Amino acid sequence: MRWILSYRADPAGVPLADRHYNRQAVGAPQFVPPGACVVLLTERRSALWVMSMPLAAFVKHDWPGAWVNTTFRNEHRADRSSELIREALAATRWIAGDPPPLGVVTFIDTAQVRHKRDPGRCYRKAGFVEVGRTKAGLLALQLWPAAWPDADPPKGATLRLIA
Repeated sequence: MRWILSYRADPAGVPLADRHYNRQAVGAPQFVPPGACVVLLTERRSALWVMSMPLAAFVKHDWPGAWVNTTFRNEHRADRSSELIREALAATRWIAGDPPPLGVVTFIDTAQVRHKRDPGRCYRKAGFVEVGRTKAGLLALQLWPAAWPDADPPKGATLRLIA
C-alpha cells in the first residue's frame, strides 16, 4: 500500500490537483467537490486520488448512485498507474465501505489527455470498462462492485474500535 489518508484541503495535494486538467480553480485551497469523499496521497506526494460520493438526487450524469473518481494524478513514472488505482480502490473500500451497486465511474476528456490508442488505459488495466459518454462528450469508464479489490487500509490508518 502506497497511499496515506489525506483531506479535501491538504496543502500537499493542491499542487497535484492544480496540474490535473479538470481543476476548476487553480490555487484554491480546496480541490474536492462538495459532499462525502475519500482523498489519498502517496507517501512521496507524487500521486493524488479523489473519490466523491455524491447523492444520486443531485447527479446530472447517467450514473446516479455511483461513486465518482474525480481526480487521479500520478507524477512518478516508477509507480504503475493501474496498480495505484487498484490500491486506491482498496483503501477507499476500507475507509468508506463496500461500493454502491453501480460501483464507481470516472470521466475522461480525451482532448485533454496525452493521445493514446485507448484513452483511460490505466483505468482499463485496473478493470474499468467503457460504458458511454456524458452529454458533454466525456468518456465514461465504470468499475462494478464485483471487480473491486478487497479492502486494505492506507498507510498509517488506525483500526476502528466500533464498526
